[in-house]
Amino acid sequence: MTTKQESIRSKLVHALEPVHLDVENESRMHSVPAGSETHFKVLVVSEAFRGLSPLDRHRRVNEIVREEFRAGLHALTIRAMTPDEWERQGGADFRSPACLGGSKAEPGAKSS
Repeated sequence: MTTKQESIRSKLVHALEPVHLDVENESRMHSVPAGSETHFKVLVVSEAFRGLSPLDRHRRVNEIVREEFRAGLHALTIRAMTPDEWERQGGADFRSPACLGGSKAEPGAKSS
């Protein structure tokens, strides 16, 4: 059986031919059962993003994995770069926002 992580990776490789790709399951950081595949972080570097705005890059990635969203994927944090951008910036400090959903935050609590 293919995991969501494997499926996301395979679809992005096929559609974007990335020079660099990281797909990380971050579900463990959220209020979901152990072993869940609901929250992922993707760092994808591809020539396919050249000339596209950041919004259009995210739209493209989301379209590629739309079936995973229909099958239970809840959140996808995306960093989509061209090879030139990757060379200049790298993937340093690419962190997903803290989860405040489910039981992680008390009603009315402020995030820090």
